[in-house]
Amino acid sequence: MSVVSPADTFRRSVAAQQRSDRPLLDGRLRDLLAGKKILMTGVTGFIGEQLLWKILTDLPDTTPAVLVRRKRSAGARDRMITVVKKEIFRSAREAAGGPEALLDSRIDVIEGDLPNVPPLPNDIDVVVHCAGDVSFDPPIDQAFTTNVVGTQALMDRMIEACSDDSGNLVKVPHYVHISTAYTAGRRRGAIPEAPHVHSIDYEAETKAGLAMRDLIEAESRTSEQLTKLRKQAEREHRQAGYLTTAADTERRRQEWVQAELVKAGTERARSLGWTDVYTFTKALGERVVAEVGANIEVSVVRPAIVESSWLHPYPGWIEGFKMAEPLILAYGRGELPEFPASPDAVVDIVPCDHVVNAILAVCATHPRIGEPEFYHVNSGARNPLTFQGLYERIREYFLEHPLEGGPRGAAKLPQWHFPGAASVERLLSTSERAHKLADRLLDKAPRSARTRKLALDLDRTRGRLDFLRRYLSLYNEYAQSELHFVDDNTLALTESLHPDDQPIFAFDTAVYDWDTYIKDVHCPSITTTVRRMDALRRRRGNRPTTMKDLSKNKAGASALAVFDLDGTIMSTNVIEQYLWARLPEMSTPRQVAELGQVLQRLPAYLRAERRDRGTFLRAVYRRYAGADLEALEEFVDTQLAPTILSRLSPDAGRRIREHRAAGHTTVLITGVVRPLTRPLHPLFDVVVAADLATDDQGRCTGFLTGPPLVGESRAAWLTHYAALHDIDLSRSFAYADSHSDLPMLSAVGNAVAVSPDIALMRAAAANQWTTVEWKIAPTTPRWALPR
Repeated sequence: MSVVSPADTFRRSVAAQQRSDRPLLDGRLRDLLAGKKILMTGVTGFIGEQLLWKILTDLPDTTPAVLVRRKRSAGARDRMITVVKKEIFRSAREAAGGPEALLDSRIDVIEGDLPNVPPLPNDIDVVVHCAGDVSFDPPIDQAFTTNVVGTQALMDRMIEACSDDSGNLVKVPHYVHISTAYTAGRRRGAIPEAPHVHSIDYEAETKAGLAMRDLIEAESRTSEQLTKLRKQAEREHRQAGYLTTAADTERRRQEWVQAELVKAGTERARSLGWTDVYTFTKALGERVVAEVGANIEVSVVRPAIVESSWLHPYPGWIEGFKMAEPLILAYGRGELPEFPASPDAVVDIVPCDHVVNAILAVCATHPRIGEPEFYHVNSGARNPLTFQGLYERIREYFLEHPLEGGPRGAAKLPQWHFPGAASVERLLSTSERAHKLADRLLDKAPRSARTRKLALDLDRTRGRLDFLRRYLSLYNEYAQSELHFVDDNTLALTESLHPDDQPIFAFDTAVYDWDTYIKDVHCPSITTTVRRMDALRRRRGNRPTTMKDLSKNKAGASALAVFDLDGTIMSTNVIEQYLWARLPEMSTPRQVAELGQVLQRLPAYLRAERRDRGTFLRAVYRRYAGADLEALEEFVDTQLAPTILSRLSPDAGRRIREHRAAGHTTVLITGVVRPLTRPLHPLFDVVVAADLATDDQGRCTGFLTGPPLVGESRAAWLTHYAALHDIDLSRSFAYADSHSDLPMLSAVGNAVAVSPDIALMRAAAANQWTTVEWKIAPTTPRWALPR
């Protein structure tokens, strides 16, 4: 009696299907596909690009035709020139005499899109449909449009091209559909190379999926949803102004629509037994292929997780990051503390060149008309790799070849224990709650360099948590998958390759070992670019992007240099300035009384500033009622000027002088009352400040002559001034410290955040503006009053 494990039975899979009656190869691929025209979609993608390279390199008598969509101003031909300029096409390009010559001599370019497919040439023999939405969580309408509607449109055009005017087929094309092994959904156990049994009405599901966008768009415009989004935007942007708040409200609405469309797709897929909307719509696409292709030759290729190449065009070739790369790099940086995988679950990885070779071999077969053939291209059947094995090899690689972790050296690699999905979810949820609490506390902390550092640390933590949440949500099901993809058809096909084709077209996934592939091929490939960029950043340092070297600036008088005052070039605030200006003229009892009243009103002032800075300034300036404006100006000129100038940042002073030396018009724009800006007039060409209204005796009324220039009104002033004086704002500069100045900073081409509050610091990071710290060391203590 022999003992056979389920795994042994699965790997051997000898009785699953009869190989003898499957379409096999009876010659060399270059001969079998000679004179054929293969129409391809998705050629600008990962698999499609290598498929084109393989045809151009190893199938000299085969003509590839490519369906490529226009992208903005770049037409299909322009995009294909960009493709064939890539390094892997060097030999083919040089042999043809250049990229344009290569297109003219070997490649038919057809401009079109899915599902808007143009009429196809009638001399096509094979159609390879590589295009498709490969994101696991696309919006539901987009997934159906690409993977279902687009597939049907392509097949309809293909059949039309091969038919006469009466609709009768004059030639039988071979349609090769590139799907995914994970169309099996949430099944367990062995998955045969056959259609998946289900009773889903793909036409009804497609209609409902496409309708979801209109439904969710309508819901996003209800008063309840708009009120919720507007209040969220106001909490963050109220100080900046109504237009900024409105723009952020609309941004949040659009993001909400996208998130709800993604959620709708995920929930619908899982309610019917699939992991996500990607695999769900790909499965429905297979049903479309079977029905539309009832009278033609149809093959369906189902790759597993496609990663970098094993051999061709060179070991480790990859375009962009696929499924595993972000996780591998996060682990190497010490940012992936655990993973919700079952350690003994198989992670079914297959190199890209094996997939491409299998596709071309399938193209050379002739399946029976109306009987689609299915091929699994995967490694789990005969060369299984578990998550435990993958983790150990990746860990060994990074221990031997660590990524730089910053000034402290190599990142510390976490040690995984595979505690299960529930434990990982609890850890992540706890971390998210702790981060949210810390962020709320930090929001109430006073502004300082330490507060900004804590905020940066929190933002980095938030980024890591968001990364973990997204990827754990996407891959949780795959990490615990118990699918076993039978690959008898694929094995029979690879065994039928001509001996001379074995070195260049082989796709038997049992021929390589995982130690070599992961540690010597895949990991070095995906980390090379990262290491190069890290090294470049270390050499260059954190070079500013908007804090430009003015000695080389040629904008001259066509540029402005606009500076805020409080907190930007000076360490002061309007309440402190008011006390400087008013207390010295008062008797000691009146000083004590005035100071007490200001302190009593301080909480109300702070609340007003959080709501609207203009309201706050008006409230403070009411206290100037009764002051003699002329006497105030004289006091500033004769007594207060040294105190004001002592609070001027030396860094700011140097920067202002650099702008003047470059010929820029320097502008001080502030909500401070004009008398207090008088000591700074020599530094600026234009001073925009708040003007105190006076009565007929020259005494201040407590009101202003016009609204204070804050928030969006500063941006409006800049735009108007620029129009009047032929100023190019795209070449101009602005410096500010407060989130309320976001509109002003956004109005110029070179915005700089100076010792910013947390909200502006985050906005600067999002807009790639330079952030600088301008230190100010006053020569007089803050409590000392001018005499």
